[in-house]
Amino acid sequence: MTLSSTNPPKSLFAVDARTRKRNAAEARFRLYGLIAVGIGVLALIVLLTSVLGNGLGAFRQTFLQLPIALDAAKLDPSGNRDGEAMKKVTTIGYGKVIQTALIAEISQRGIATEGVSAKDIFGLVSKEAPAQLRDQVLANPGLIGQTITFKGLANGRVDGFFKGRVSMESAALDSNISPAQLVLAQQMRDAGMISVSFNPAFIFGSDASELRPESAGLGVAILGSAYMMLIVLALALPIGVAASIYLEEFAPQNKWTDLIEVNISNLAAVPSIVFGILGLAVFINFMGLPQSAPIVGGLVLTLMTLPTIIISTRASLKSVPPSIRDAALGIGASKLQSIFHHVLPLAMPGILTGTIIGLAQALGETAPLLLIGMVAFVREYPGAPPDGFFEPASALPVQVYNFTQRADPAFVERASGAIIVLLVFLVVMNTIAIILRRRFERRW
Repeated sequence: MTLSSTNPPKSLFAVDARTRKRNAAEARFRLYGLIAVGIGVLALIVLLTSVLGNGLGAFRQTFLQLPIALDAAKLDPSGNRDGEAMKKVTTIGYGKVIQTALIAEISQRGIATEGVSAKDIFGLVSKEAPAQLRDQVLANPGLIGQTITFKGLANGRVDGFFKGRVSMESAALDSNISPAQLVLAQQMRDAGMISVSFNPAFIFGSDASELRPESAGLGVAILGSAYMMLIVLALALPIGVAASIYLEEFAPQNKWTDLIEVNISNLAAVPSIVFGILGLAVFINFMGLPQSAPIVGGLVLTLMTLPTIIISTRASLKSVPPSIRDAALGIGASKLQSIFHHVLPLAMPGILTGTIIGLAQALGETAPLLLIGMVAFVREYPGAPPDGFFEPASALPVQVYNFTQRADPAFVERASGAIIVLLVFLVVMNTIAIILRRRFERRW
C-alpha cells in the first residue's frame, strides 16, 4: 500500500472538522461581543432617556405676565426715590401689590373665580415673584408711579401641572395646591396670562430654598466648578508633567523610583472620598482654609487628578521612539533639549488627552467635595478671582446631590436638568481632547 493511498493530501480550501470548530468558536466570540456592545448601548439609551425625560422640563418654566401699577404711596412712602429708604419696603409689601394687580387683571378678563379665595389666587404666584419685582424696582427707581408689564414665576405646583407632573387627583391630596386653583390656572393660560417658555435663570440663577423650587438655578454651582477647574488646571498640569518627565527621562531605576511608581498607581485607584478626608484634615483643620471654598475643592481635586495625569503623560513619553532621542543627542543636543524640543512635542497629544480626561473626572466628583463642606446652601455668587477662590460656592455634582435631598418633587426635575448640564460639559471636554489630539498628530 502506497503512502498516497493511506494519507491522501488535504486541500487548503476544504473545511475539515477542526476548521469548522475554530470557525464556530470565532462566530460565538463575535456574537458575545455584539451582545456586550448591545447591552452597553441599551443601558446608555435607557440612562439618557431617563435623564432627558425628567430633566428637559427644567429648562422651561411657567411664567405669569400681568400689568402692575407701581403705587408710589406703597413702594416709596418718602417720595424722594432714595434707594436706602425704598429698601425698607419688604417683599411682603411687593407681594400685596402683585396680589392686587393679579385679582384686578383676572376680573377684567372675565375669568371665573368661584371657590377660589384671594389668598388662593395669590397662591398661584411663586414666593420668588415679590423678590423679583422688588429687585427690578430697586434697580430702576424711575419705574415707580408707572404701570409695567411684570413677568414673574408661577408656583411650582402650577408649573408641574402644565408639565404633567401634577394632576387633579394629586392636587386633591396636596396641601399646597387645590384642583380649583389648577382650573383657574388653566383658564389664565387660555387667556394668555400664563405661559411656559425657556428659563435662562435655571442656568445662570442661584439656588433657592425648598419653598421656591421653581426659582432654583445652577449659576453658583457652574461658577464654583469653573473656579475649581482653573485651580486644578493651574496646579495639576505643570506638576504632573514635570513629575512624569523626571520619572521617565531622568530618574535612576532603583528601589525608590519603583516605590514611587507603585504608589502613583495605587493613588489612581484610591476612592475619591479618601482625598476628601485628606483635604478636610490638611487644608481645613490644619491650614485653616475656609470651608465650601473653591480653593479647597481645587486642591483636593488636584491631588486626585495628579495620578491620572502622571500615568497618561508617562505612557505618552514612552510611546515616542528611542530613535528620536538618539538622533537629537547625536547632533549635539543636550538631554534637556532633546526632551523639550523633540520628545515632549511628540507626546503632547497624549498629555493633553490625559489632562482633559483627568479634568473631566474631577468635574464629576462629589464625595470629596461633600467632606469639605461644599454641600452647604450657597445663594450668593463668589467674587472674581483671586478673592472668589476663597468665598463660599457650590459645584455641579454637589448641586445635583442637594436637589435630590429636598422633598419637593420639582427638585427631581431640577436634579435631572443639572445632570444634563454636567453631561454637556463632560461631552464638550472630551470632544476638545479628541480635537486637540488629532490636531497635534497631524502637525507631527
